[in-house]
Amino acid sequence: MYPAIDFVTRTRRDFLTSTASGLGLAALGNLMTQDGLLAPSTTSAADAVKQAVVNRMPHFAPKAKSCIFLLQAGAPSHLDLYNPKPKLNELDGQPLPKEMLEKVRFAFIKKDSAVLLGSPRKWSKHGQCGMDFSDFLPNLATCADDMLMIRSMHSEQFNHHPGQLLLSCGRASFGLPTIGSWLTYGLGTESQNLPGYVVLTSGRGSSGGASLWSSGFLPSHYAGVLFRNQGEPVLNLTNPDGLPPEIQRRGLDTLKSLNEQRLGEMQDPEIASRIASYELAFRMQSAAPELIDLNGETSATQDAYGVNRTQHPQATGRGNVANAHLSFARNCLLARRMVERGVRFVNIIYEAWDQHSSLEADLRYNSWVVDQPIAALIKDLKQRGLFDSTLVVWGAEFGRTPLGENRNGRDPNTGRDHHPFSFSLWMAGGGTKGGLIYGESDEIGWGVARDPVHMNDFHATLLHLFGLDHLKLTHRNQGRDFRLTDVAGKVVKDWIA
Repeated sequence: MYPAIDFVTRTRRDFLTSTASGLGLAALGNLMTQDGLLAPSTTSAADAVKQAVVNRMPHFAPKAKSCIFLLQAGAPSHLDLYNPKPKLNELDGQPLPKEMLEKVRFAFIKKDSAVLLGSPRKWSKHGQCGMDFSDFLPNLATCADDMLMIRSMHSEQFNHHPGQLLLSCGRASFGLPTIGSWLTYGLGTESQNLPGYVVLTSGRGSSGGASLWSSGFLPSHYAGVLFRNQGEPVLNLTNPDGLPPEIQRRGLDTLKSLNEQRLGEMQDPEIASRIASYELAFRMQSAAPELIDLNGETSATQDAYGVNRTQHPQATGRGNVANAHLSFARNCLLARRMVERGVRFVNIIYEAWDQHSSLEADLRYNSWVVDQPIAALIKDLKQRGLFDSTLVVWGAEFGRTPLGENRNGRDPNTGRDHHPFSFSLWMAGGGTKGGLIYGESDEIGWGVARDPVHMNDFHATLLHLFGLDHLKLTHRNQGRDFRLTDVAGKVVKDWIA
């Protein structure tokens, strides 16, 4: 009630107790700073905000500056696109030995009646490297000498969301930063008016949803920003009618002052993230609409990507959602425009590939959706001098089984189940060796026969291309140092040009 009297009449025990509590809080603050939960006390509010967007130095000279990651959610059949297996066709309709299936888990296949399923695709070799492509990918086949084809990927996750988390975050767990978050955390961004990490989607939407572009335990400004490819780029980005820009600026300045005062008191890095996000949103109001306006692109460029192409005459299946053929083409062109403007990581997600049945028709359509725009993207990056500094990745959470799916309620042996034991992924540009076929699966595509590559090996190599040592790119959280590759991963030096 009376602070002065309370102070005079305090006992020595009260004084020591309060002093010890203060020292304890100081020690706790120091520990939390070490764990990355608080910003260092020597960091001013202005420095903390600047740290949120600064362009940082890599550990060593990088090959790549930007990444366009084409996440083909649902998992395409590598056995029908990139990896021909004549022996599989020869054994079509025959069962596998029971000992091969004894300890294997499937998502849907019934082991007792499962048989091998050959591929009806027609295959041919392309480029000086002689890389194999099926007849469903005629445009990508023309880029064979620019691509690094990895045929020996493997994973331990056989369901979509865990597999997508492993591909995107390094572990099949929630609350972890994604590749784009780690790259922007390690390197910052070269763009002042656009996010360092942008997400574009087409099709049905991935099983992993927003967990595939989360910043996890990293500050929130390292999360991916979901863009729309038409209309308002980010919802609620534009000002309401009647709000002049100068009034908005004054309001933001007042809010920034209050947030900086609070940041100085609390040393909470999320407040710095909030300030940086408000300022970025203000700058994006002019930059983002210009970005998605394709009127400045020539008609030849737009035609090459297929942004106005007519629908496939046999459009069908999972991929035929909300004009995905147009949105995916626009997304590929937008990705090129983004890396031109300094965006560090562009994630294009197309969910369409989960062909448990109707493989022939659905895979034809899905391949048609992506084949022309991706080939145009590679050629456009080369023509503009961006290919060597831009890493293009095409990958999914796993592959598809050499066995036909036979679950109840589906036409048997017209599709393939989830298969993590061996599948394909490719990269192009960004300091990788073009025209290289790396690794191999066995004669029916069941397991890896040569040069196995785990997801964490892929992550370690991707970071290496950006000049980052995956062992050193860490963030302390909950008492230990985390990294994208967790406790595994090795750089595959044979991939690096």
